[in-house]
Amino acid sequence: MVQNKFFGKRILFFSVQTFNLEKEIVLKLKELGAYVRYFDERPSNGILVKGIIRIKKELYQKRIDKYYQSILKELENEKFDFLFVNKGEVVPAFFLEAFSKLHPECLKVFYTWDSFANNKHPEKIIEYFDRKYSFDSEDAIKYNLNFRPLFFLDSYKKIYKSDTKKIYDLVFLGTAHSDRYKISNEVNNWCNTKGLNTFFYYYLPGKIVYYLKRKFDKTFQQFDVKKLSFKSLTTNDILNYYDQSNLILDINHPLQKGLTLRVFEAIGAGKKIITTNKHIKKYSFYNPNNIYIIDREHIVLNDTFFKNEYQDISADLYQRASIEGWLNCLFFEKEPDIWIKNIN
Repeated sequence: MVQNKFFGKRILFFSVQTFNLEKEIVLKLKELGAYVRYFDERPSNGILVKGIIRIKKELYQKRIDKYYQSILKELENEKFDFLFVNKGEVVPAFFLEAFSKLHPECLKVFYTWDSFANNKHPEKIIEYFDRKYSFDSEDAIKYNLNFRPLFFLDSYKKIYKSDTKKIYDLVFLGTAHSDRYKISNEVNNWCNTKGLNTFFYYYLPGKIVYYLKRKFDKTFQQFDVKKLSFKSLTTNDILNYYDQSNLILDINHPLQKGLTLRVFEAIGAGKKIITTNKHIKKYSFYNPNNIYIIDREHIVLNDTFFKNEYQDISADLYQRASIEGWLNCLFFEKEPDIWIKNIN
């Protein structure tokens, strides 16, 4: 049992804050019996700080270094079985080197749910880790990492094929970026012509971000600010929308080839999905009855897909797609090549 593997293990966990997913990971590790010390990767989560880190990180490097020096001092008398870094946006090499000397027996685990094209920093620190994973199969090959896609939270199991009355034929829930507005608008317009009921939720962390993006990113000049929300949905909010819907729309970032969390949430909830990610066709759970791929440049939809009943994936793959299966793979059990055939 996975719980027996984690019971009593001491884990130091670094992750950026991502829609409370880091909290869900901590809760699951504790549920499995582990002791967890969590630190935000970033010294601060202010909008300005996030922007500086992404655009010109060197301007904030002294603050980052001071933050990690204070963590080293705080942890100097603690012992850990695992160091777990998720994403690796700013964790400095000096910290990993010093931590390794202080804790030579500690196994260091790295995972990223971002592509290296969007986040280059892991290239500088990946050498310090014992177990290394990416959600992107092409990055995994290029940077000599293990490939491991994302997961769904346990709460999605609760709405799997529930008998809740369906209000929506299709929902889209996501952060506003790139061509999402253009694509989702086209999908929504098609649904309206077919008399289908839809719900679309676009999130941004603040109006300042919107106006900055509108000034520097031409795709945001199409966004109707009245359709944006500056309040993030909770996990319960997402669950309720999914429970009331027949189908999920997934629009991946144009620079990302790895599957989004939305894909795995749909698997966990037993929902059909329409996606712009053509790479999903390579995955072992791909089933055209459950998954419909659209070309983001030329969207064509199909009435029949909306009427199909969801078909179950195998019980083994469903379990491996859960957060428990994900953690077991990262920390203990290297999986066979079950996700994509002939990945190398």
